[in-house]
Amino acid sequence: MVSRSYSNLLDLASGNFHSFSREKKRFPRVATVTGVLSELDDDTNSNSVCSDAPSSVAQDRIIIVGNQLPIKSHRNSAGKLTFSWDNDSLLLQLKDGMREDMEVVYIGCLKEQVDAAEQDDVAQRLLENFKCVPAYIPPEIFTKYYHGFCKQHLWPLFHYMLPLNPDLGGRFDRSLWQAYLSVNKIFADKVMEVISPDDDFVWVHDYHLMVLPTFLRKRFNRVKLGFFLHSPFPSSEIYRTLPVRNELLRALLNADLIGFHTFDYARHFLSCCSRMLGLSYQSKRGTIGLEYYGRTVSIKILPVGIHTSQLQSILNLPETQTKVAELRDQFLDQKVLLGVDDMDIFKGISLKLLAMEQLLQQHPEKRGRVVLVQIANPARGRGKDVQEVQSETQATVKRINEMFGRPGYQPVVLIDKPLQFYERIAYYVIAECCLVTAVRDGMNLIPYEYIICRQANPKLNQTLGLDPSAAKKSMLVVSEFIGCSPSLSGAIRVNPWNIDAVAEAMDYALIVSEAEKQMRHEKHHKYVSTHDVAYWARSFIQDLERACADHVRKRCWGIGFGLGFRVVALDPSFKKLSIEHIVSAYKRTKNRAILVDYDGTMVQPGSIRTTPSFQTIDTLNKLSSDPKNIVYLISGKDRKTLTEWFSSCDDLGLAAEHGYFIRPNDGTEWETSSLVSAFEWKQIAEPVMRLYTETTDGSTIETKETALVWNYQFADPDFGSCQAKELMEHLESVLTNDPVSVKTGQQLVEVKPQGVNKGLVAERLLTTMQEQGKLLDFILCVGDDRSDEDMFEVIMGAKDGPALSPVAEIFACTVGQKPSKAKYYLDDTAEIIRMLEGLAPSTTAPDQTASTADVPTKDIF
Repeated sequence: MVSRSYSNLLDLASGNFHSFSREKKRFPRVATVTGVLSELDDDTNSNSVCSDAPSSVAQDRIIIVGNQLPIKSHRNSAGKLTFSWDNDSLLLQLKDGMREDMEVVYIGCLKEQVDAAEQDDVAQRLLENFKCVPAYIPPEIFTKYYHGFCKQHLWPLFHYMLPLNPDLGGRFDRSLWQAYLSVNKIFADKVMEVISPDDDFVWVHDYHLMVLPTFLRKRFNRVKLGFFLHSPFPSSEIYRTLPVRNELLRALLNADLIGFHTFDYARHFLSCCSRMLGLSYQSKRGTIGLEYYGRTVSIKILPVGIHTSQLQSILNLPETQTKVAELRDQFLDQKVLLGVDDMDIFKGISLKLLAMEQLLQQHPEKRGRVVLVQIANPARGRGKDVQEVQSETQATVKRINEMFGRPGYQPVVLIDKPLQFYERIAYYVIAECCLVTAVRDGMNLIPYEYIICRQANPKLNQTLGLDPSAAKKSMLVVSEFIGCSPSLSGAIRVNPWNIDAVAEAMDYALIVSEAEKQMRHEKHHKYVSTHDVAYWARSFIQDLERACADHVRKRCWGIGFGLGFRVVALDPSFKKLSIEHIVSAYKRTKNRAILVDYDGTMVQPGSIRTTPSFQTIDTLNKLSSDPKNIVYLISGKDRKTLTEWFSSCDDLGLAAEHGYFIRPNDGTEWETSSLVSAFEWKQIAEPVMRLYTETTDGSTIETKETALVWNYQFADPDFGSCQAKELMEHLESVLTNDPVSVKTGQQLVEVKPQGVNKGLVAERLLTTMQEQGKLLDFILCVGDDRSDEDMFEVIMGAKDGPALSPVAEIFACTVGQKPSKAKYYLDDTAEIIRMLEGLAPSTTAPDQTASTADVPTKDIF
């Protein structure tokens, strides 16, 4: 039986290219859940898909999406395009980490421009022979996308270059951003042509396709999607200058797993999510996760490796052996320092040359004995900055050679023409030390390649006149600003901007003992050979499978417009509260309890005005005046504030400071919980909080009768969070013997008596009603944050207990779509108010049913 996804590939192979229109897809395109679904273009036929059951056809397949296909192309003498695998492509090499039974499909662009008349034939041949699906980008759009937005905006910014003037990356151009979106949209369409969304995994690579996760998540809410960033991710101070910063962050968060080379890059991404989107993260069992609308977005820190077997095969070539022999004779009695870099502004070639110049100035004895070979690969970008680097490099090399050179000796050998891979390998083999002085680089695998090549093989050992049984040796001097630096614990790490330090490191690498060179090489070789590209790919896919394991167990909603689209993933039993449903239940019941939180529920979070509106007061008055109702407003605020605000609500019950103080109605006194009556612990906790307030700008202390709250809402998010952790540990240590609990909340740390929570009000209400033989048949409990979850837990736990009527209607409702113990949600405070107003007209006047009132509010407690 052919799987649904593979049948699409067969269609492509047979030449049915026009079947790719959305109307003829083999997969359903109808949304099966509620939500606001939108496209970034004017196409209204594509909807977000949320199937409630997984596919019955299991297909082990992964779709690898990158800017370029791992394909080499050239035209033969007849003018026809011919293709072969690009063995140097990382996307091809990562197949070594896949299971043998896993099918791999590639989607990307070709390096060669394909005429429109050839595109169908080329696509068919690539699919049949290579399982590759080409994305054809119009040349004018590709120029704006790649050479424009990617290389003028994202690449410089991710390497810490701010566009302070037009020559430094260029000002933000909205047309380039639109081209970037258009290309990502084309890639999304190509993925749609081949994907079986319930079975396939999708792995997107690098900054060229950062908004692709949003396009894919929009169309398939449960798509199994990973993203790996191969460049650095800048600190929040740099990243926040990007005008489309939030759009890119939200797009990445539509992936299930996001990979980075180093912890620094991941930390910067998490900091940006915290500062710009208000998201928090936590580490659980070694995995970092971001909670994003009910979905956990996993963060993977995994440096990429190299294809060691490919390098070893190149080492075994006769051409390599011949080239090694040639270089041995060329650099006879000289020690070779090797640099291999692209010709761009971030590789630090000029800094390396200046360090070499200083080494020869400070150590005259090394003149004639030490040579720096600098291999300068062609730049991937283009522009004025590349030309300037080339000019500076050539001028510096010329100056050094004129100053320190002599007949038969050139201290710097600059190779700025393309080399065959085996030729570069030969330079690795004969180099005494490898130098990488990049000022910023995502990973840089040159040191890894050097380590493997220095291991050599018997034939090369014979060529070099080395004892085959002797231990191998190598030395590395690497910049601390490149991604591979943390992995190379035996390397000499340098600040490339410090010319003196780099020169000293070069000198040390030349004079260090043979035993130390062997020890450093052995350590590096063990790491590089075990953490190769196959290990990297295998580890990422395993984590992606784990990150997507619970997709089928959750209900998904697609909400939001444009690049603000996101998927809300919640428990299947969690649904939006229907006002018609609750009004119907309200009308047919007689013993009703309504428990409502205030901040964030009756008033918008972060609102300048926190006092209740006339509309709120009127609604609460109507509800509490019905003899069939027991209405309580429960808040963390102090009782004095609540008394002032709700003085006109005669029959409204109030619970202050999370239920420690309770007042059944306006005609009664405040009652206190019998749990705790001593607050001497405040004398210990308050000075500690004051200390952290003085050292954390923007933080405040809120003093309540029963609690102390340290709030850092207006402090720096990262520093405030760090201080909050320290404060919590400090308070827990000094309050160990006191009957209090120290808890963290939304940008706060609170100390309050143990056992005091909003669930106390619900428990006392249920207990009192049961003791009086009056069972509630309607309960509405509404809240918005963690403190309200205690109420929800009590109410939901009483569902099958003796405290409620067997036919009781229970409505535990939270504000917003998020994980909660409540069974229902409403989107915002406006909907909460509308829902309560919908209940108010259904209330009964007191004089009409005074004889049927079961229990007056004042007698509850």
